[in-house]
Amino acid sequence: MTSTVRIELPAHLRTLANVGREVTVDLHGTVTLRAAIDALEARYPMLRGTIRDHVTHQRRPFLRFFACQEDLSHDSPDTPLPDAIVQGKEPLIVLGAIAGG
Repeated sequence: MTSTVRIELPAHLRTLANVGREVTVDLHGTVTLRAAIDALEARYPMLRGTIRDHVTHQRRPFLRFFACQEDLSHDSPDTPLPDAIVQGKEPLIVLGAIAGG
């Protein structure tokens, strides 16, 4: 089964990848955060290392992942994404955090 997952990117990653607010990736099998980010980085190689560390594949500190109004940033990357994401009804959101003092 193939699922088309919608992914919303923050402005700095949209600029880097030269894309609009939302992109799509096709995934086969179980749709997980890891699978979605792997597919995103494969389709847009310039994003490698910007969302996850090159070596550890840990999420970058100032990025968060949201699906269906839930923060998935600290969940296992192998947890299946909600059905609304798998069915393309809702986007997976990569959100850039704002830091300041």
